[in-house]
Amino acid sequence: MNATAPEEARQPGVPGRVWKYGDGVNTDVLFPGKYTYTLRAAADIAAHALEDLDPLFTAEAVAGDVIVAGRNFGNGSSREQAVTCLMYRGVAAVVARSFARIYFRNGINQGLLLITCAAVVDAAQTGDAIEIDLAHSVIRLNGTAHAFPPLSPNTRSIIAAGGLVAHVRHKLGLSSTAEVKFSD
Repeated sequence: MNATAPEEARQPGVPGRVWKYGDGVNTDVLFPGKYTYTLRAAADIAAHALEDLDPLFTAEAVAGDVIVAGRNFGNGSSREQAVTCLMYRGVAAVVARSFARIYFRNGINQGLLLITCAAVVDAAQTGDAIEIDLAHSVIRLNGTAHAFPPLSPNTRSIIAAGGLVAHVRHKLGLSSTAEVKFSD
């Protein structure tokens, strides 16, 4: 298993493979809480992504794969590892019928592409080829194009930058957060 940096996993327009799940996929099955304070390395965190939900995903997911799920994806705690484990695993995007609010915000803040598209959720099966075209807000699945609500320019910019911190650094012209100076 190779942990993948987020920018290596996001290549819009490049086909990926679907991993399909149902409703209510919670943060504890995305990343087991028992590892929250013990694992730090990206490869170690990635190795436990979805292990309690789908051991096959843990063994076989590759960079560029896409998770497709039902309602309320990411409900539960606010632990950022529930997002970063997917990013480190190389997941290019999560397409769901709906997202838990805090997971959606965490995902965008970390730079994970999250898309709501009920038509794709209804049509997709594990193993299907999927391609996300952000420029046209279209997902191609099994020869059919499915439109999704376009992401706002700001959200797209945050995703493209690799997350909110990188986005703000870029806007401020900083190479690292160490350059931020606070006054008394």
